[in-house]
Amino acid sequence: MRTNIVLNDELVNEVMRLANVKTKQEAVDLALQQFVAHRKQRRILELISQNLIDPDYDYRAVRDEQRSR
Repeated sequence: MRTNIVLNDELVNEVMRLANVKTKQEAVDLALQQFVAHRKQRRILELISQNLIDPDYDYRAVRDEQRSR
């Protein structure tokens, strides 16, 4: 998607430096990906803290069991 936005130059430059990317587009894409990943992780932690997810649940064991059928 092409769009025009005003960005904080210092912040974008810092992201570019820390992420070792060459373009502002790469920096913004990476920042958005990291934001989404962080929010998803935070949501999972919230569900665990509310006892809505079993922390001992082993999805790998379930997946392996389903594959072996």
